[in-house]
Amino acid sequence: MRSSKTLLALILTTALGWTAATSARAAIINITPSKDNTLYEFDSKEGDFSNGVGFHFFAGKTVMSELRRAVLAFDITGSIPPGSIITSVTLTMNMSKTLGNTARIVELHKLLADWGEGTSHAPGEEGDGAPATPNDATWRHSFFDNIFWAIQGSDFSATVSASQSVGPLGYYTWNSAQMVADVQSWVNNPASNFGWLVLGDESALGSAKRFDTRESASPPVLTIEYRSAQPSPRLRPTPPPRP
Repeated sequence: MRSSKTLLALILTTALGWTAATSARAAIINITPSKDNTLYEFDSKEGDFSNGVGFHFFAGKTVMSELRRAVLAFDITGSIPPGSIITSVTLTMNMSKTLGNTARIVELHKLLADWGEGTSHAPGEEGDGAPATPNDATWRHSFFDNIFWAIQGSDFSATVSASQSVGPLGYYTWNSAQMVADVQSWVNNPASNFGWLVLGDESALGSAKRFDTRESASPPVLTIEYRSAQPSPRLRPTPPPRP
């Protein structure tokens, strides 16, 4: 009988040790952008405009046939341990102004170059922007006023990281396997983390949607679920007592 109890204790202790050692430490974090901005289509008569510290950014085409694109980035390296495995990614944004309730597709695309956020702050509803200040991202510049995008409107991947149909006012979420791959690539190679471009429907007048920025009371939130690469402490099985 004693040997049977000893064997059972050994089996249970070993099983607990195995579970602790092999279960990756799962975690979920919510982070807001480290920077965000609007790229206002360049007009040679007005100059370069931006909205570095504004409360809103825009994506789509205005009623004046002017394009708007948004850029946002998150501090992945400062939030997730190196070597972690990303299992789920969701971006939630509040759409706070629209010309109508017509649903428009809004896409995320991985940015391929770094960009800046200056001190520009657009007045009023912020749809027209403000003159760019040093280091602002603009339609032409990644950093105003001497570093340019390779292509006007920003350098971004043709691959759609995620898309969402955005209609009336409210919160919308973006999530996909490609977003998981994007964040994983930033964990593996932090120097490549330039964030996403928010690309709206640019085919129709008045399609622009306004979203709230990190400076607002309802900032974008990136929810990341990951498994830490650091193993949990192994429970050492207690040796059975000697007979």
